Amino acid sequence: MEKSLAITVLFFLVVSTVIWAWKFLNKFWLRPKRLEKLLRQQGLQGNPYRFLVGDTKQMVKMQKEAQSKPMNDLSDDITPRINAHLLHTLHKFGKNCFVWFGPTPRLIMMDPNQVKQVLNNVPDFPKQTWNPLVKFIGTGLANYEGHKWAKHRKIVTPAFSLEKLKMMLPSFFESCNDMIGKWDEMLGSDGSREMDVWPFLQKLSKDVISRTAYGSSYQEGRRIFELLQEQCQLTLKILPTLHIPGWWFVPTKTHRRMRKVNRDIESSIKSLIKKREEAMKAGEVSENDFLGTLLESNQKEMKEYGNNNKFGMTIKDVIEECKLFYFAGQETTSVLLVWSLVLLSRYLDWQERAREEVLQVFGNRTPDFDGLSHLKIVTMILYEVLRLYPPSIQLVRTTHKDMKLEDLLVPAGVQVYLPILQIHHDCGIWGEDANEFKPERFSEGIAKATNGQVSYIPFGWGPRICLGQNFALLEAKMALSMILQRFHLEISPSYAHAPTIALLVQPQHGAHIILSKLK
Repeated sequence: MEKSLAITVLFFLVVSTVIWAWKFLNKFWLRPKRLEKLLRQQGLQGNPYRFLVGDTKQMVKMQKEAQSKPMNDLSDDITPRINAHLLHTLHKFGKNCFVWFGPTPRLIMMDPNQVKQVLNNVPDFPKQTWNPLVKFIGTGLANYEGHKWAKHRKIVTPAFSLEKLKMMLPSFFESCNDMIGKWDEMLGSDGSREMDVWPFLQKLSKDVISRTAYGSSYQEGRRIFELLQEQCQLTLKILPTLHIPGWWFVPTKTHRRMRKVNRDIESSIKSLIKKREEAMKAGEVSENDFLGTLLESNQKEMKEYGNNNKFGMTIKDVIEECKLFYFAGQETTSVLLVWSLVLLSRYLDWQERAREEVLQVFGNRTPDFDGLSHLKIVTMILYEVLRLYPPSIQLVRTTHKDMKLEDLLVPAGVQVYLPILQIHHDCGIWGEDANEFKPERFSEGIAKATNGQVSYIPFGWGPRICLGQNFALLEAKMALSMILQRFHLEISPSYAHAPTIALLVQPQHGAHIILSKLK
């Protein structure tokens, strides 16, 4: 009997091992080689698949080399430093090519028509599934699919309505005024000083998000920001290991810390949500901040369907949306502002034109919503900054079934890689001056500048275009207007031009600018 049981157990162990080995072999060798063959049959080129790692080791090596020293000049052609491996691949194989992210082939797409098809077809080109640890910085609306995405989009949209943005403007002003007040105090006796504006702009955008997310509770929100910032740094550490199967289960020191930070973040946000819900039940007037609007919209959605939770968000859902608002709102605006100031400090003619417009519209008054909405030159400058220095350099979409894109067959399992930075700098799309700062290209709007093509996508495009883009642009206009009203900007000799990727495009060595008080 015991011998029979032992044989049965051994049989199941052998069968399980064979099944596991087959699945492993199929996922990490047979399937990638089959996909590679299908891509090559269509004339697409790329490196041969390397078992398990693909092009990842080469990507990391080239990126480290590219970012080991600042750029030799102040060129705005930043693609060689930011995305060295992609540039190398395009030079080697041409635009019809693919790269390997671990065992997954990524098909590079830069043609505006194909980009349009991919971003318009949300169901067939969903976002990639993220590693569970990467999700700690926030899932929310940006990462959901299908019914859940549609439900969250409907509930979150009111938080970014024109009416709500107008109500947030005093928060923008308070935060900007605090920063400018600190700059005033730091000026020397001659009314000027060199300073690294990057940490100030990071603090500014954190403060804005804290105020607009939680209203009177924004001081509590600052602690959440510190934790989220740490989570971002930890996420950067684990990026090279994302393709290793099951690695996120290994209890490394970094993984343990990421889980601990995530628990602390969720606990803090949950506490704020409960306080706000209790206040709403007590009949207190809801604050016109992100959290208040989100809870109100969620409550309205559930009431519409008989208080059915299936049609609303859970507390966990609300927590994720708050985390996403923190991360996306803060990071996007701070990098937009820092590159705007760097470029205006270098291109003094555009700085003067922008200042002249701001003073003509506002004089020395506090900028208001109507005035900010009519700043044409400032808007042109911001659009051009977003073209040359887009916050995110790529969009990645997956395929779960074979898809046709014009004459191209995209096999199921292949990822579609849309290189935003490369598209924005493509001379074939934008002309020979694609790598130059020329805001005048947007003088008649985005549609005219792009000839109606989908070639300008700093906030994405199509049904999933970023809901917070007007929030980011309005905050940036307020900050730029107030800075231009008070200071002349000039790039410092100590400034080291070194754009780098830390989830988003930011200055590796800060942004050293000479600020001079206007007479």
